[in-house]
Amino acid sequence: MIEMVQGCGSAIFPPNKDFSMAILNYSSLTTEQCQQARMARDSRFDGLFYVAVKSTGIFCRPVCPANLPKEENVEYYHDKAQALSAGYRPCLRCRPDSAPDSWAWKGVETTFQRALTLIEQGALQTERLSVLAQRLGVSDRYIRQLFRRYLGISPKQYAQSQQLLFAKQLLHGSSLSITEIGFASGFNSTRRFNDAFQKSMGMPPSRIRRSKEGASHEQSHIVLAFRGDLHAKHMLDFYRQRAIEGVEVVTETSYQRQVVINGKTVGFRAEFPTTFPAEKQQLVVYFSMDDLTLLRPMVAGIRRMFDLDCDTRVIEAHLNTVAPGLVKSVGIRIPGVWSVWEAGVRAILGQQVSVKAAIGQLNLLVATLQPDSEVRIFPSPQQVVDADLHFLRMPQSRKETLRRFAAMMLENEHADPNQWLALKGIGPWTVSYAQLRGLSQPDRLLEKDLVVKKALTQFPTLTQESASPWGSYATFHLWNQ
Repeated sequence: MIEMVQGCGSAIFPPNKDFSMAILNYSSLTTEQCQQARMARDSRFDGLFYVAVKSTGIFCRPVCPANLPKEENVEYYHDKAQALSAGYRPCLRCRPDSAPDSWAWKGVETTFQRALTLIEQGALQTERLSVLAQRLGVSDRYIRQLFRRYLGISPKQYAQSQQLLFAKQLLHGSSLSITEIGFASGFNSTRRFNDAFQKSMGMPPSRIRRSKEGASHEQSHIVLAFRGDLHAKHMLDFYRQRAIEGVEVVTETSYQRQVVINGKTVGFRAEFPTTFPAEKQQLVVYFSMDDLTLLRPMVAGIRRMFDLDCDTRVIEAHLNTVAPGLVKSVGIRIPGVWSVWEAGVRAILGQQVSVKAAIGQLNLLVATLQPDSEVRIFPSPQQVVDADLHFLRMPQSRKETLRRFAAMMLENEHADPNQWLALKGIGPWTVSYAQLRGLSQPDRLLEKDLVVKKALTQFPTLTQESASPWGSYATFHLWNQ
């Protein structure tokens, strides 16, 4: 349980810079502020904290439409995994499992963030905690200490809570069978899934599936909620201008591609809202895969790629405060790419050339390395290392930079992008671009970018310091001028 949580009602924090910083520094939010937020059913805090009701044993989102319980009868939690581990069951009415994920963890230790990401992608389903710790370059004891410090539960408890909450999300919002959902959530058998679900949720999975309207015979799909506004046209236009032939298919309402997860190819098509503001704050993602254990990492990748968990209203309020007039269009998010490897390649091929020229080189790279494929995937580091790259129309020095980068990623795909600076031909702009689009880091103002540099002359008060912690969003708003 949390003694200090971040969250507040609109009466305490109006939509301005103070509100933005309160969200970022969420560990400083008091119980009284959480009370105000839930009493107001303030949608800005949906997913940032959860309300557990002692008398019913149920936990809810702060926007739950049910009758408000008395304050002495509730407890507040930062994370839904905490509430689940404490023995509370998710509300069937407001469905905490469907809430946008909290992005408040962006302000805490990098190792903890990376551990959360890997566990949410299913790392502890296939490997021991000691292996995960080795990947992060720390001890498993240190990871346990981080989870106790920030969540008050163990990594194993967090992992199982994520499995169960993901399963519940699939039961409500996917077309998969109960057996398929069990395997997709990381359970080795339907019996084990049913037992764990019954114990934690107080009901069998079949009860939720029976309550779902109709039986679906469509292509496998899942519904993903997002927070705030989403400017689908801006995001899809951005992707369309940079789409790689054969890899990405972008229409006015959808984005489609194939990606590789754990050495296996999966495909997805994300259907975006057709109205703005959206009638429903959600995407529908259709997918195809032979191994359903890849569904969790696919969903995590899509959420990051489309920046579904940011709160555009908070970010835009901050940017408008420090640079009035910067936000010409609301709902602009970070259009990410699938991997930091792909982002690095795009950045290297985009050095000192136009977007059109860079995409031309990307198309050439992909078509040459996969000549017989109509539907292609982005080349792997191994493919680039093995190629002589003579076909690329760029300086030889840049080809060598690309090869060196591929060799580094082949050796350690999880290398911190700041380590790339040791490679000849890679500078701060390349690294920042990869962090911006490949990792979706929120505070990357590309001050050295030519378009950004020109646009900054219109906003003399906008600097790296004043834009922080939302420099990445400032970059996209500057590109949108």
